[in-house]
Amino acid sequence: MPNDTVPPESPPRAVCPTCRAADWYRVSRLDHGVTHIDEHHIDPFYRCNIWHVRGRDRDLMVDSGMGVVSLCEQVPWLREREVLAVASHAHFDHVGNHHEFDHRACHPAEAHILAEPRGDWNLADRFAVVEMFNALPPGGYRQADYRVQPAPSTQLVEAGDVIDLGDRVFEVLHVPGHSPGSIALWEAASGVLLSGDAVYDGPLVDDAYHSDIPTYLETMARLSALPVTVVHGGHFASFGRARFQEVIREYLDGRRRPGCPSEAG
Repeated sequence: MPNDTVPPESPPRAVCPTCRAADWYRVSRLDHGVTHIDEHHIDPFYRCNIWHVRGRDRDLMVDSGMGVVSLCEQVPWLREREVLAVASHAHFDHVGNHHEFDHRACHPAEAHILAEPRGDWNLADRFAVVEMFNALPPGGYRQADYRVQPAPSTQLVEAGDVIDLGDRVFEVLHVPGHSPGSIALWEAASGVLLSGDAVYDGPLVDDAYHSDIPTYLETMARLSALPVTVVHGGHFASFGRARFQEVIREYLDGRRRPGCPSEAG
């Protein structure tokens, strides 16, 4: 998201209703053994996609939402089997329920944020506003009171590492730019890319305090070579190969300037 833009505004509301905890999460079964979970009472710009993949020996979960309603209490089957909770990155909207899981993985560059989730580090101070809700969680919401619970990583993952579920293998891709520790998970056998906030079909944020646009350009150019079948991003709806290439091309065209080193050669 460019520095001179602001998040999309929701229509003004006189009173924001309160939602029951049982209605907070929405669960959808998709192809390739992937389950989508989201907090559908949060505006799409802020709403994190939670991805679950069932494996033979253990399960995989990427991101865990904002944490204003317990994920495991409302979707209890998530802990019926061993599951590795991966943080695509450590921003508040992606790791709010990570403390509910015993096995947690992230990139070393953001492990300190999971362990000490300060609001200025995880962007809660900037983005965790009440205006994001079209219905409030039980008990209401005050930004000043919102805190992400510490969830120190039990496993650090870097580029080239693999997450083996027994019958499915995901390769860890380091995709910095949005944040220094952003990662994506790539399953070459199916063409499934769990891309976090590196690529999704909406306004891409590259103006956070630890974003880096030249690095983001390099990441995008590298990702464009993947023969994806489907991309499950950190926000907004999933999409296929054609839109994947369009999103990357739009970002590269919009961010590259004449003489930019990423265009050299």
